[in-house]
Amino acid sequence: MKNVLITGATGGIGNALVKKFYDAGYNICASGTNSEKLNALSKYYPDRLTFVQCNLSEKNQIQNLVDQAEEKLGRIDILINNAGITRDNLFIRMKEAEWEEVINLNLNSNFILTKLIIKSMIKSRWGRIINISSDAAKIGNPGQSNYVASKSAIEGLTRTLANEVASRGITVNSVAPGFVNTEILKSVNKSRLDDMIQKVPMGRIGEANEIAEVVFFLSSEESSYITGQVLHVNGG
Repeated sequence: MKNVLITGATGGIGNALVKKFYDAGYNICASGTNSEKLNALSKYYPDRLTFVQCNLSEKNQIQNLVDQAEEKLGRIDILINNAGITRDNLFIRMKEAEWEEVINLNLNSNFILTKLIIKSMIKSRWGRIINISSDAAKIGNPGQSNYVASKSAIEGLTRTLANEVASRGITVNSVAPGFVNTEILKSVNKSRLDDMIQKVPMGRIGEANEIAEVVFFLSSEESSYITGQVLHVNGG
């Protein structure tokens, strides 16, 4: 059975990813910053899951994550870069710290972690890397120039890396969710949420498990001829 590393495992989409891969029998290393939520995951999934608390903004912690994941699982076959943050502000008011924090975690940590993991994939001539982007990278979003920039860069990185490692049996793809029913939507004003739903052709918000299903497909043998793609899962 394959081994999978999932970052941002304690969020809405992260939880759905853990459940999907666990139910399919995979060995999982789940990473996140919230120790209580990680402990809860380990109790809910008593075997085949190990968790590592990691602040992806810190290079030494990323190295520690990889070391622990490989120590407990062996080679990582599938990497899902799901972790991400927002620090919203209008561009003219955005502080440098808000810009740097988002770029560092959403983009730079992705680069560092992927580079560490991909070496073993190249040696084994098999691997799957799935980066979680966002519909915002395609359409832009006022007040999120830092977030949109980070996700747009991730999509460019996905396409380029896919070309570099395609001959080694490694596929690299991005999944770009639209509006998804996660904890963050609870903070959205109801009238604004209704307006958001009206703009979705399917007329509803997506569910986290629907994102997980697409990621799972891209990690499978059945997706072996798909690479360098950004798949939008947004209800149209």
